[in-house]
Amino acid sequence: MRDDTPDETRRVHLSRTFDEDAELYDRARPGYPPQLFDDLTEVAGIGPGCRVLEVGAGTGKATLPLAELGCRITAVELGADMAAVARRNLAGFETVEIVTADFETWPLPEEPFDAVVSATAFHWIDPAVRMAKAADALRPGGALAVVATQHVAGGSEEFFVAVQNCYERFDPATPPALRLPSAEDVDTSDHADEVARSGRFGPVIFRRYEWDLTYTTAEYLEVLRTYSGHRALPPQAREGLLECIAKLIDRRYGGRVTKRYLTELRASRTTAAFR
Repeated sequence: MRDDTPDETRRVHLSRTFDEDAELYDRARPGYPPQLFDDLTEVAGIGPGCRVLEVGAGTGKATLPLAELGCRITAVELGADMAAVARRNLAGFETVEIVTADFETWPLPEEPFDAVVSATAFHWIDPAVRMAKAADALRPGGALAVVATQHVAGGSEEFFVAVQNCYERFDPATPPALRLPSAEDVDTSDHADEVARSGRFGPVIFRRYEWDLTYTTAEYLEVLRTYSGHRALPPQAREGLLECIAKLIDRRYGGRVTKRYLTELRASRTTAAFR
């Protein structure tokens, strides 16, 4: 089970949970590896003056580094509270506009963009719409850059095995004996397949980054409280789960755990025939 493949029957509902506590999301969620933005320049042509449409900007975790590259950005964010935090975070950049709207129905401006970027958000967009609308937004040869983040094996590996007992106890949807995949075993070829099916883009270039973050117990619980699956649990089950996890970290792991992330950049360019 991948972190960027939500159950389609719950996708819309889960995608709206992030706006329930935008300040927590902004405080707790990590950003992205700096190398990612260097590679965006190389494989997607993003740089000073580049006109970027960002889909699902959240609180601006990727918007800020894009603005620091000198991009002119229109960032579309569904959640009103998330968008408000993003406006605060990007207040120093006159070339950034935060639009509160859902990408699926938002009317595209007439002037095409050089790049469409979506960081840890593209999987929340209606799959019947996202590829065609991203292509419609781009100039010929413009780039679609999708960033996805997965939790993979590594870091405090014993903890992530032991913590499954908490999930199985408080979340009945947890598969038994669930284990994290290694980065090498995460197959994301379905994105390349979706791009190919659209007929609107050329081949996908993939770049991957593995990186670790160490959390205190309190910090880790804050991150968990931002995840849609945790937020969607009944309150009693959610609090029981978090208490179980906190006790495990404090009693057996000295109050600190390290989580390994796999971030993947997936970049493809439009074909000229469709603009």
